[in-house]
Amino acid sequence: MQYLDGRKAEAASPWARLLRNDDRLTWTVAEAANLLGISRTSAYEAAHRGELPVKVIGHRMLVPRAALLRLLDDDQEAERA
Repeated sequence: MQYLDGRKAEAASPWARLLRNDDRLTWTVAEAANLLGISRTSAYEAAHRGELPVKVIGHRMLVPRAALLRLLDDDQEAERA
């Protein structure tokens, strides 16, 4: 699949951009929500329930990259079993 400007759909996906261009150690909850394809509100609710891994620094909730990727890998392995 290609977009009108010629980009391939895979190249435009948030995960493809993330893996290619983002070397930050954390994301905001809103950024993680965008990557996961859920609303910002849902992401904050998941964080408060403990479903989304977060670290609180001051008044900010940050999602560690390694913890989120590990969580998603665990979910994929559970689906395969």
